[in-house]
Amino acid sequence: MYLHVEELINEIQIDEPDPAAANALQEGLGGQFGEMRTMMQYLFQSMNFRGDPSSKPYKDLLQGIGTEEISHVELIGTTIARLLDGSPDYHGKKKDPVDEPGAKGATPLKIALDTSNIHHYLVAAQGALPVDAAGNPWSGSYVYNSGNLVLDLLYNLMLESTGRLQKCRIYEMTANKAARSTIAYLIVRDQAHENAYAKALESLGVNWGPLLPIPKTNAEQFPEVKKLLDLGLQSVQYTFNPEQTSQAAKLYRGASPSNDGTELSTAIMPEGVPITIAPERREEFSPGLDPELLALIQATAEVELIAADEAGSGSSS
Repeated sequence: MYLHVEELINEIQIDEPDPAAANALQEGLGGQFGEMRTMMQYLFQSMNFRGDPSSKPYKDLLQGIGTEEISHVELIGTTIARLLDGSPDYHGKKKDPVDEPGAKGATPLKIALDTSNIHHYLVAAQGALPVDAAGNPWSGSYVYNSGNLVLDLLYNLMLESTGRLQKCRIYEMTANKAARSTIAYLIVRDQAHENAYAKALESLGVNWGPLLPIPKTNAEQFPEVKKLLDLGLQSVQYTFNPEQTSQAAKLYRGASPSNDGTELSTAIMPEGVPITIAPERREEFSPGLDPELLALIQATAEVELIAADEAGSGSSS
């Protein structure tokens, strides 16, 4: 069972809309090595996990990372939506003279025809989609769950390493602060998960030596990434278990396999940041609650409040 605390796991910085950056981020969401893949892969591995009680730390580790990946899907999807929200007014670089949509006869959604992914406007009303950057739908065939613990852990390490590599590439594609704040956070958390699977494999006899981290991206050169690395975010793994019954700490401890001089540790869950609701997009006819519907909702709410008050006074008497 999962609880939603209605907070984002990391703050998204405010910046101008950027539909091209939004489309690049689609690869990190719905691509073969994106957050939808990691979420589904780890949760299926944890649900299908078999073994005696002594193997519970491995199941708990998979469960904890899979649960965190749900928050990553929420974060990157929300970031894509914010990069798209209001993008019909996007002018590209501020120095470029571009007519506002609607000016001189231009249509409100003309930008959809020649910028980024047309489906962001045609299908999703300026929101994220479960697709990659080329528009290919996310596929359940991406999920790897062999039933063999060692194979699954090796595959998971490869998945985190490739995802981190791709996010470093996406970071280099855009200077948008909103996009980079999310990309940087996911780069660092991918390294934390890489450490988790590497440490689990160490417990099964693997000796990594100087091999990790994979790939050696030198991501600390990115200012947003370095800030998070200095906080040690690459060396902590969340369990999302308020009852503190997770045994993942039996694996996620000791010197980091990344050879960065840090020690691994676990925590229940990070503090989040408030989630705000995006404004209506009239040019998309979405969500479009007209005055009549709003009046009906308000009238219904008032009737329900009166009924609740009457029920309360009747029970107290």
